[in-house]
Amino acid sequence: MFGLPIRSVMEPRKLVVASPQTSVREAARLMMEARVGAVLVVSEGRLVYRITAVDRDPRATRLGEVMTPQPKTLAPEESFGRALLLMHENGFRHVPVVEAGRPVGVVSARHALDPELEEFASEARRREHLRRRA
Repeated sequence: MFGLPIRSVMEPRKLVVASPQTSVREAARLMMEARVGAVLVVSEGRLVYRITAVDRDPRATRLGEVMTPQPKTLAPEESFGRALLLMHENGFRHVPVVEAGRPVGVVSARHALDPELEEFASEARRREHLRRRA
């Protein structure tokens, strides 16, 4: 799995983007609705910032006020192992995946657990089904 290209691991359909003018509260709502742990701040189609601190009123604070420029990014053809190493070395759980300067997805440390989690969930469903039949 660690040698797989990021493109095969990430879920581009779960990409949540917002402008720097979006409030922190609105960004949190977007993340909750999409069931994701990160929002990418995009201006004119290009990734511009990532959140570093949210110790302010989420209704009044705009994303552009609590972001740092130039987040670390990876290309879709880089290995998933490289993504995990980058996250570990820098203390974050999500990395924007960028192609030609434009965000195409997000890869998460949680993706490393997904196969095991899916197997666990499948087994739990099987056991529940057997329990109900008994």
